[in-house]
Order: sequence, then structure tokens, then C-alpha cells
Amino acid sequence: MSLALLGGAVAAAPSVGAAEQPVIGKPALDRDGCARIEKSLPALADWPKVESRFKGKAGDEQRIAQLLKGMTLEEKVGQMTQPEIAAITPDEVRQYSIGSVLNGGGSWPNQDKHASQQDWLKLADAYWDAAKSSRTRTPVIWGIDAVHGNNNVYGATVFPHNIGLGAAHDPCLVRDISAATARQIRATGQDWAFAPTLAVVRDDRWGRTYEGFSEDPRITRAYGYEAINGLQDGSTKRIGYNGVIGTAKHFIGDGGTLKGQDQGVNPASEAEMINVHGQGYYGALAAGSQTVMVSFNSWTNADLGITEGKLHGSDKALNQILKGKMGFDGLVVSDWNGIGQVPGCTNSSCPQAINAGIDIVMVPNDWKAFITNTVAQVNGGQIPVSRIDDAVTRILRVKLRAGLYEAQKPSDRSYANSDEALTEKWLARDAVRSSQTLLKNNGEVLPLKPKSKVLVVGKSADSVQNQTGGWTLSWQGTGNTNADFPNATSILAGLKQQLGDVNVTFDEKGDTDPKGYDAVIAVIGETPYAEGVGDLTRKTLEASKLYPEDLAVLDKVHGKGTPVVTVYVGGRPLYMNKEINRSDAFVAAWLPGTEGGGVADVLVKGGFKGTLPYSWPKSACQTPLNAGAAEYDPLFKLGYGLKTGQGVTVGQLDETTGPVSCGSTGGGGTATEDLELFNRTDVAPYKGFIGSAQNWGGTEIGPDGVASHAEISVVQSDVNVQQDGLKSTWTGTGPAQLYFQNPAGTNDLRGYLNADAALEFDTIVHQAPANRTVISMHCVYPCFSEVNATKLFTDLAGAPKSTVKIPVSCFANGLDLENVNTPFLVYTDGQFSASFANVRWVPKGAQDPDARPCSSLS
Repeated sequence: MSLALLGGAVAAAPSVGAAEQPVIGKPALDRDGCARIEKSLPALADWPKVESRFKGKAGDEQRIAQLLKGMTLEEKVGQMTQPEIAAITPDEVRQYSIGSVLNGGGSWPNQDKHASQQDWLKLADAYWDAAKSSRTRTPVIWGIDAVHGNNNVYGATVFPHNIGLGAAHDPCLVRDISAATARQIRATGQDWAFAPTLAVVRDDRWGRTYEGFSEDPRITRAYGYEAINGLQDGSTKRIGYNGVIGTAKHFIGDGGTLKGQDQGVNPASEAEMINVHGQGYYGALAAGSQTVMVSFNSWTNADLGITEGKLHGSDKALNQILKGKMGFDGLVVSDWNGIGQVPGCTNSSCPQAINAGIDIVMVPNDWKAFITNTVAQVNGGQIPVSRIDDAVTRILRVKLRAGLYEAQKPSDRSYANSDEALTEKWLARDAVRSSQTLLKNNGEVLPLKPKSKVLVVGKSADSVQNQTGGWTLSWQGTGNTNADFPNATSILAGLKQQLGDVNVTFDEKGDTDPKGYDAVIAVIGETPYAEGVGDLTRKTLEASKLYPEDLAVLDKVHGKGTPVVTVYVGGRPLYMNKEINRSDAFVAAWLPGTEGGGVADVLVKGGFKGTLPYSWPKSACQTPLNAGAAEYDPLFKLGYGLKTGQGVTVGQLDETTGPVSCGSTGGGGTATEDLELFNRTDVAPYKGFIGSAQNWGGTEIGPDGVASHAEISVVQSDVNVQQDGLKSTWTGTGPAQLYFQNPAGTNDLRGYLNADAALEFDTIVHQAPANRTVISMHCVYPCFSEVNATKLFTDLAGAPKSTVKIPVSCFANGLDLENVNTPFLVYTDGQFSASFANVRWVPKGAQDPDARPCSSLS
């Protein structure tokens, strides 16, 4: 077996016999003392035993046994429970013997985005004091998504996202940034970083591509070791004095889902899981990672007999592989409400997940019900007491190894309240310089001459929000302005530092004539997104379709006699032939973080070091695209990157415009791809609206998931995952509707009827409808078809999340499927409240046993 993805490196033959388990320990080190990125990795025939360099102290296990012996069942379950800070008070931490808390992305002390270090520390102290005053005096730990620095905290330096670190090809840099992140976390009083992400990304349509270091597992293996080494301060018996608890996530295969769908299905063989998706964990666990977070994805391939389903409920993945074969003795934590996705479970109840090996359950809001349910399930025999004891033993082991039983309160620890620890500007700027990837430099336009007179254009030139991306202050990285980053430097500001204010003119739209300037610097690219919302799924990779404003700017400034240097800010490679053709030089800056000056440094002074961590596509639907694949034909290969002065000319590229979407979605044929209307956010070309007498023309639901009329209101809600739903409330004061519509026109959706598709959506009915309620589809009103959903919603009232499947054929009479503009609409004139998520048309969905008969909707 070969790995078929190592950038041309050939995998060695299996080094062990089938009956002999391989063993992996500390990696080979380079002369700088950091993990070496190997030229190739041996193909493993089985999951390896991973020898951790972290051994703990003698006497720990006896101490743990004594601590466990003194706990009641309720206190043990409290240790396994992880609420969100907005949903639990310090006194409740004491009362319920809570073992850990977390803050999600976009959650801050007092819900203040600009909370100070003192605010963070005050809340950390309050939780700490509450736990230490509980009957067992067991310290509480606070986990935080510090995925590129302490990115939730106002004023903190934010480092490049992992994709940029992958371009830097420097494990020592990863160690240094991770150590700096640990100091930043200690500056605000947390104990636990939910990082690093160790996904080996196979399809760049995934909205978390930038959280992966590379498509190359060799890089992920070495980086996983050094990321944990840096976070945990390199100790072998206790997490170092300046370290925090690290997390290897998300176990396992999150980067390998079909079509790059977040939380989707990974169909990998076990050999591929071992040799591709496992590599980062071998590095992280060898370094002594104390926690592993479970992935949302499923692991299923019926052809290979793999039926694990959601990994949160997989005994094989967690107990047999991670804790058994790999020998992991730390704790396993779930992801946000992840247990609720296991069939038969809810957010507050899942014996299967606990029995499968989850030790701490991230249950942000329903934590009281989770404690009640879990205690009852132990008493009822559904969860063995031995499993609870094992989970709490692991939790206490990590707390001991973190030195928390002897620790001072958070505000008295090293680096607490340190401005210097929070603002690691020079390290961040160096990381940005190291990650800049030069793809084109015709005529050696770069580096710019000192004191060049430049015209700067593009939406991302002076946008710290765009250059920091997702997981920055807010979950999706949206809703921020430059004022939210008081210690940051935009790329524009960096250019002014290098060239002088007088030599830099900024015109975002590019309306200024470039004549008389030495160069045009166009800073373009993606806008912020995070998990789910960032998925492209069936969308094209063509940048000019995703971000047409960027091509428009380039069209204004190129061909005018002034060289154009384009800087791409984004979280994945895109099909950008048109943009590259309009550029004399083209630089992939990735998501550089708060130190945009590092981009300017290299533009002016040279010193390009970055190489592609992901293969660059040459067509709009060229995905998956991974080195070593049988038909590997990228525009720029994995590892490509020009150095300053390297005389390579990139010729004119094909500008063939790709399709609007990748995959068959209708027409007169047979649809093969889901037609997504709403998946955490609107899916183009569809947008969400509410309508009533106040505005039957439709009020668009904003990106914050909020809209309101007197008759109907919409806010964000949790259905499957955090903020993935729209909670819609009809007040009963008049008729009103919620709907998803293509405002640009109609779509030919006949292929879905041909494919025996179903309209599907996930829903929680909070209040049954008081009056007749319908679900309809429209082909430009008054052309429409509807079904009576009153009984459907009434029957679901008060139940947990349900998936509704209605055959498209139920709407066939009266609906012109060749001209559909509104594929989903809910209407009533009485009181009604329900949350809707993951609204889509699914080919063959009408064939599912749980699809609703049309006769039940009359």
C-alpha cells in the first residue's frame, strides 16, 4: 500500500508484519531540535501504539484512587460535565461539582466583546474559588478555542491560521507560536486550549480547510508534535509552569468528508484512517497531548463494511483504537453538543457516547438535564459505574498532570494580566513573513523598490477582519471592524510603514488611474467564515463567481502600463486563473492574522519562503485535489513557491468559466447532488426572508439570523450544532411566512422530481400551530403548490430534534418545476414556533422509510 499523497515522496512498504503492532514514539529531530518533516512515512499495517513522552509523577495513580473514592455519583458526573460560561454561574460550579467550563467562539465575560484581561481573570477566579470551596475541592478547568493565538480576547495578537503555518514549513515556528499562545491563555486565566486541529484535508471545499496545516500528513505529523510541545511547555511529568493543557482534535477524519461537508461522512478505509488521518495524532500523543476531542463526522463505508456512524458514539474509534491500541491515557472530550448527533440521543442524554469512551461531555446549555439523565442511567444500569470511574480517573489524572491541585488561583499564576504575553507582535510578524507564498513574479516585479509609489486597491487591504478570518473575536470571525483590533496592523498600514504614507494611495474600489504609480497592490480574497458556514459543498471553486468584486477591481487597474501585484487573503486555494492573468505578481498571503505588516515586509524587502501546503486547482471543479493521486494535475503543485529572484515566468492561463455549481442539480435530467437552501446560513443563490402584511415583498434575514415583523420574528437557535437554526415565532396577530427564495430568478429543478427527491429539514417544534399551517413551494406567485403540515408540526411539538422528509412529488401538481424560485416556505396565521435547520432537497430522499406519505399531508 502507498500513501499516494506525500508530494511525490514514495511511502515505504509496511515495516511490520500484520500480527505485530507498530510503535511510534518521539520523532526524529532536526539540528534545530524540532521534529523533522520526514521525506516519507512508512505505511502502517495497524494502528500504532504511541509512546507518550509525558509520564506523570510517581504516586499520581494512588492519589487519584483516593480522590475518586471520596466522590458521590453526582459529583463524578459533575466532573464529566462541561457547560458554557454564559449558561452557568460560579455558585452552580460549586453546587454541582462541575469539572470544567468552556467559552464558545463569540462568548466573553459579561457577553462583552471588549472584555479586558481583568474581566477574564475575574471570572476565572470566581469559577476557581467556587470549585475549591465545593465539598471535594476539585479544581475546575476552563477550555477555550485558542486556535491561532488567544483569538477570543480583545487586544490579543492573532497568529496566522494553520494553513499559513503549513506554508512556512517550519515545525520550530509552530512550537514557538504554541508556546506564545499558552502564555496568552494564562494572561486571561484559562487552563486548556482546544488546539491544535490535526485534520489532513482532502477536499478544499471544506469550510475548515484553513484550520488544517496541509494536505500532506508528513507536515501534520511533525506539527502535531511541536504544537503540543509548545502548548504544554515541553514537560514530561507535569505540564510546564508556563504551559496549558493541549487538545488533539478532531478525532478522527474530519478533513476527509465527502465533498468537504462539515460534520459529514468520511468513507475512508481503515488503512487510510491509519496512514493519513491518524498521522497528526501520532505526533501529538507522542508529545504528551493530555486531551483528545472527538470529531463531529461519521465514519461509514458500506462497501467496506465500515458502519461506525457518528464518531461521538463509536466504541471502536474511542475505546478500541484511541484508548486501546494507541494507549492514550488522558481524557476524551466531546465537541459542542456532539452527543446529540448520535442516533437515539439528545444533547442532554447519550449513554452510547459515554460508554463509547467520552469522558467530558461538552453540553453548553442543557447541562443540568445531562447530569440528571446520566445519574439516572447509571442507576438504571445503562452506563456501568466502572465507565464513570474510568472517565473521572482520566479527568483527575489530567488535572494532576496540569499541576492544578497545587496551583494558585488564575490571577496569581505566571503571565496573568500580562500585556506583553497577550501581544506577541514580533513573533506573529515573523510567522507572517515566513508564510507568504509567491506563485507568480513575471518581470521580477517583487520585491518593490524602496520608496516605491504604490496604489493600493481591494476590499482586504485595510480590513483586519478579512486578514484574521474565522475564529477571531466571534465564532465566524464576522461582525468585526478595525476598531476591534487595537493592536493590529492591516496590510495597508504595513505598506505605509515600509514605503511612507506619502508614497501610498488607497482606493478600495480601484477607481484611481494607476498611471504614474510604480505598482498597484491589489489585496483581494475571501471574507471570514468558520465551520459549516464556510463549506462550498457543491459550489464552484471559481473565485470570480464567489467574489466578483475582486475581479472587477483588477479589471479596472490591469493593462494600464503599471504592474499589478495581487495579494490573495483566504483560507484555501481557489480557481483564480482570471485574477492571476491580471497580475504581474501573485502572492498567497493566506490568513495572516493581526500582523499584516509581515505581508508588506516581504513585498518590499523580499525573502519569500512559503510553499503551497495545498495543491492549487487549474479548473473550477477540480476537487478533491491531492498530491500523489492517480490523476494529479494541479495548476501549482503541493510544495510550489517561488523564491525572491527566481526567474520563472507564468504564461497566460486558461480562463474558461466553470459551472455555477459542481455536480448535477437538476434540469431535465436526474439530480445527483443535494440542493441546499439553508445550512447554518443561506446557500447561494437562495436567501432567507420573512413576509407579512408589514412587508409581503420580504424582509431578508440578516447574517446574524435575525429579522422581525409584528406577525413573525426570527432569531438564531441550536438544532444540530451551535447557531445552525432559525427559531421562527408566529405571534398570531396576522398571517406570515418564512421562506427561502432565489431573488435573481428561477431554477430548473425537474431533475429532483426525476430523482425521487424529498424536501428535508431538521426541526424542533417549540409550540404547536394554533391554526392551519402549510409548507409550500413557489414558481413565481401565484404559481405554487402546498401541503398541509398542521398535524405534522403538532405531532412534533415538545419532541427533540426531528428530520422531516416530504417527497417533492407531493408538490408536483400545480408546481412548474422548471421555474422554481421559492423551494421552501412555511405559512400560518396563528401562533406557532419552530426552529428550522439544514433545509435541502435530497435525491432519492422520498425512498427513505421515514419519508412522509403525501396522503398524510392533505
